[in-house]
Amino acid sequence: MTCRRWLFLAAGLALAMTMPFLAACSSGSTGSPSGSGSTQPVAVEINQSRDQYGKQAILLQLTNTTDSPITVTVAQLQSPLFQGDIAWKPSAGGLELPPRQPKSLPAILPAASCEVSEGTTTALNARITYAEPGKEPVEASTNASDPFGVLSRNAGELCLASEAAAVAVMVLDPALEVAADGRTAVVRLLITPATPGTDPGSLTIESFEETTLLAQSPADPWPAHLAVGARKQELPLTIRPARCDPHAVAEDKVGTLLPLRVTVGDRRGVLKIAASNELRGRIYDFVTAACAPAG
Repeated sequence: MTCRRWLFLAAGLALAMTMPFLAACSSGSTGSPSGSGSTQPVAVEINQSRDQYGKQAILLQLTNTTDSPITVTVAQLQSPLFQGDIAWKPSAGGLELPPRQPKSLPAILPAASCEVSEGTTTALNARITYAEPGKEPVEASTNASDPFGVLSRNAGELCLASEAAAVAVMVLDPALEVAADGRTAVVRLLITPATPGTDPGSLTIESFEETTLLAQSPADPWPAHLAVGARKQELPLTIRPARCDPHAVAEDKVGTLLPLRVTVGDRRGVLKIAASNELRGRIYDFVTAACAPAG
């Protein structure tokens, strides 16, 4: 009997000695206050709308992660793909972010750092100046996400455009020659050497790509594999409507950006040549008229 009492006593003593350690493990598993307080009040994500595409502009999407409204006065993003900060600043006052709701802010892209590889995946640092109700503004630093690769794509396009411009200047003639039957038209790509009389470098138009609004004519396909930049050139491109649904022109955002798949030196990609406002209006009128019989 005495031995049994000693066994119970020893077991109880051992359990009492382990209790502090069990308590410590339990408190660590539920998360420390410092861990929960490390969440930044504003989450930042990179995006781009269709009407910004080709305009060297993106969206900084800010989400208020708190349960109270906050007012943002400055939002800046740093990326090694660009030479300066990507910044948004309000024209006056600040922008109120409701709790748990995102808002998208437009920001112009600075010049790209073309010596940096497009595959660079370093962390993006965002700096946000904000104020909580009744408090002074403070600055917070947080990581930003780019789930769709917006910055890498835009940096690559900017560098491609810069290197192509060093070889040749390419613009669309504002005139549009509509066929007698009104079903097709001709737009002309004008190419001028950037530095006449010198070695222009290597620039090849591998192909022209169709857009959401314009397509090539099967009877007169667009040219391909053209070396350009050594002399002035004028390339006629026969176009037809790519679609004739009622929203083709009304909802168009990028249909008049002509995509050229090019090679410039060691860089390859898509270069978009924008129609002027005058040509854009003429293209819209042409598509509307050409689609009328099918409507």
